[in-house]
Amino acid sequence: MTEVITSPKAGFCFGVKKAIDLAVSAAKGAEKDENGNCGIYTCGMLIHNKRVEKDLADLGIGRVDDLAEAPAGARIIVRSHGEPKRFYDKAEKLGLELMDATCPFVKRIHDLVRNATDEGKRVIIIGDPSHPEVIGISGWCDDQAVILSSAEEAGAYAENVSPDGTEDTVVVSQTTMRQDVFDEIVRIIDPDGRMEIHNTICSATEDRQKGCAKTAKDVEAMVVIGDKASSNTKKLYEIASKYCKNTFFVENMSDLSLKELKKYNRIGVAAGASTPDYAIKEVTSSMSEKFTDEGLTMADFMGEIEKSLRLPKGGELVTGKVHQVTDKEIIVNLGCKKDGIIPLDEISLEEGQTLTQLFKEGDEIQAKVLKTDDGDGTILLSRKKLEASEHWEEINRAYENKELIDVEVTRQVNGGVIALYKEVSGFIPLSQLSDRFVEDSSEFVGQTLTVKVSRVDPRRGKAVFSHKAYLNEERQKALEKVWANINVGDIVEGTVMRFTDYGAFVDIGGIDGLLHISEISWGKLKHPKEVLEIGQKISVKILSMNEEKGKISLGLKQTIPEPWTVIDENYEVGQIVEGKVVQIKEYGCFVELEPGLDGLVHISEIKNERVADINEELSVGEKVNAKILEIDKERKRISLSIKETLNMEPEVEEAPEAAEEEAAEEE
Repeated sequence: MTEVITSPKAGFCFGVKKAIDLAVSAAKGAEKDENGNCGIYTCGMLIHNKRVEKDLADLGIGRVDDLAEAPAGARIIVRSHGEPKRFYDKAEKLGLELMDATCPFVKRIHDLVRNATDEGKRVIIIGDPSHPEVIGISGWCDDQAVILSSAEEAGAYAENVSPDGTEDTVVVSQTTMRQDVFDEIVRIIDPDGRMEIHNTICSATEDRQKGCAKTAKDVEAMVVIGDKASSNTKKLYEIASKYCKNTFFVENMSDLSLKELKKYNRIGVAAGASTPDYAIKEVTSSMSEKFTDEGLTMADFMGEIEKSLRLPKGGELVTGKVHQVTDKEIIVNLGCKKDGIIPLDEISLEEGQTLTQLFKEGDEIQAKVLKTDDGDGTILLSRKKLEASEHWEEINRAYENKELIDVEVTRQVNGGVIALYKEVSGFIPLSQLSDRFVEDSSEFVGQTLTVKVSRVDPRRGKAVFSHKAYLNEERQKALEKVWANINVGDIVEGTVMRFTDYGAFVDIGGIDGLLHISEISWGKLKHPKEVLEIGQKISVKILSMNEEKGKISLGLKQTIPEPWTVIDENYEVGQIVEGKVVQIKEYGCFVELEPGLDGLVHISEIKNERVADINEELSVGEKVNAKILEIDKERKRISLSIKETLNMEPEVEEAPEAAEEEAAEEE
């Protein structure tokens, strides 16, 4: 039994498939004249495959070898190899409409050499000078490029260029160049690494060549399918022949020698980038014992394209398979007539990550359509927008379920700030930034805030967040916790927050309680600030609670003994005490010994002489010494005498010298 093994990457590459799809789609939508012509032409072969060219002619697509041959108003398909700048200028001058099927990877080379030329740099192209792609590239640098196709040419060039001549030189490559040839030429012309090297070999080409080599090593015979004029197919034949001596180059099934191939049990198949799938299937099925008479034609290919003519719309979510990954983009096969491209800036990466680390060929990937034509004939996709759609769903869910989310404040705007939830931007009004007054919102920039979603409209791309709602919710939770853990009679720690004429408000863990002025001290106060300060930490007693009204009454004086209950411990008759005059009457004055404990000094106990007017002797606030004459605990009265302290002679400590003299006299 014959085993047929198809090499990886066999058949149309991305650029060729794009060009064929564009041509077939245009022909399907065009009106044909009586001769079957649809007014669409290619300038030269669209791809290097005579069979595909014939199939396109059957669709009414003509061919001209020069733009001047095209009828006025004709539409010209720019082939995937690309054309020089003069081609576009000539088409415009002739009034011809161009449908650009240039491979995106080739177009990028055009941009590289054009920019290098504008900057006055030398351009070196590594490739075949007669190949249409190289001719097109050279045409974008005023045909002044140096073209090198072999190590011998590179050596001759290097001998005639001084080391200084390597500066300001940009090197690019034909996309279908062999990697080993490119590396060898670069090594020869730039041994010191001074040149600006761009390895523009298409990775699909490199992968196709590697796959061909691997397959050729594992089989007894190798069949390479493609047009004899195809550069990349000829390279595949060279590679296959290197590893497998029984290698055959065929354009189609008619070139196949089945009698010769029957001698081999394991046969490998490789195909160039311009070889259609139906040609590959014809050859492989011919060699297989499962061969049937069901030949594959362009009509079959057309049927497949017919299914894929519908393009996704902007904003639509699509799923496809990764066709190719570079450090700058991902090419996605969407199963329609155009492939999708996800640029690097439309993919969220963590610091240090690369696209090639996260994605590989064959991966299934989902993205959102930004444009159905990005100017290069491809569909522009975005992973960020897809993630944003998912994030909108998360925001909407948070809104419906009254859930909290974390956002990062990115910038200040009029009336508030912009905050980012993953890939979605929302607005936080100034009034919703805090549960306190905010004058300058710039202090919040760079902060991560927990918010509630107060409004969301994904279709209009609007979301409004509130950090204040979160703070109020947290405060309410704290209040509930405090209410659940305090009782009347408890002594708790608190912080003096603000004063009023009738008392002070004290924070006892999220709840402000009122400390009435009458509950601050056992003595009399005119204002709380006489004994308290803002921010002062104090211990207070809970006197009453009303959770429904959210009110708590506190007491400070209750945390210390009432003076009369400990009078015997601190005072006794005959004791000399210091106090402050707090009130003056006609019959005497009251002296405060401590808050809540006043004693009366009768007018007769002020001086030894008769006092007619106490105000002439004492003033309110004045500190005095007095002697306790009587303590009446039942009536809570203390009698004091100032004059008793006046009759007492102060004890004077004798000086050491006087004491010695007195002792000597006595002796």
